[in-house]
Amino acid sequence: STRNVQAPREVWRKWLGTTILGTWAVLAGLLLWSSLGGDDGVTEVLAHRWEILPGRFIEVPCSEDYDSHRRFEGCSPRKCGRGITDTVITRDEAQRIRSIAEKGLSLGGSDGGASILDLHSGALSVGKHFVNLYRYFGDKIQTVFSEEDFQLYRDVRQKVQLTVAQAFGISASSLHLTKPTFFSRINSTQARTAHDEYWHAHVDKVTYGSFDYTSLLYLSDYLDDFGGGRFVFVEEGVNRTVEPRAGRVSFFTSGSENLHRVEKVRWGTRYAVTIAFTCNPDHGIADPEFT
Repeated sequence: STRNVQAPREVWRKWLGTTILGTWAVLAGLLLWSSLGGDDGVTEVLAHRWEILPGRFIEVPCSEDYDSHRRFEGCSPRKCGRGITDTVITRDEAQRIRSIAEKGLSLGGSDGGASILDLHSGALSVGKHFVNLYRYFGDKIQTVFSEEDFQLYRDVRQKVQLTVAQAFGISASSLHLTKPTFFSRINSTQARTAHDEYWHAHVDKVTYGSFDYTSLLYLSDYLDDFGGGRFVFVEEGVNRTVEPRAGRVSFFTSGSENLHRVEKVRWGTRYAVTIAFTCNPDHGIADPEFT
């Protein structure tokens, strides 16, 4: 009878031990996913980091945001959506473009997690403020950048512009580069100012006004170079994300149909360049020139 009592106890102990180990394994997996950059709000991945997409486009209904702005026939969004491609900009071009960002941001950088470099206006994050790098550093700039850097930047911008025009069925010549168009470097440093709080959901057309089409060229790899930091389209009941990959171009119409945010970067450093286009020539800006 003693054996009959001990047997269920042994079974119970083994079952309990297995259950505890299984629970810890699940918790460890969740913690690992969180540390790598997981976000419970994301329910669908539009582009995984390991995919090489020749082109993926998702059409969505246009918002009414464009109605309060002057419309330009054949350019202002009538067809709205979001697209991703990995075949417009090569990985080598992305690495060379990233080196431009690294050189420029080596002159400054935010005290918080998000640093900005705008070659058009000269805006550069320095501490808790911005300076005009062309005025602040003067002739030293010519020892940092080269004409080849600026030409590469212009070439890449033109490729992105053509991609956006083709995806939305408009003429590339009707698109005009608009401000702000800039490099971003984001790490896990605690935010110091409102400028460092990049993770809030927003609408580009509402925030900037001039934006009609927004594009992002990623210059580093999700989970290789950084954790967190995915781009998230926010929708009711569902969030859809793009996992950054060096050379990947993500683009979309700039209205409320594409409310979006960026996850907080949990580790490493995330590089990207935002390139925005307007249909209004009055809001256009010129390519930066090396002088």
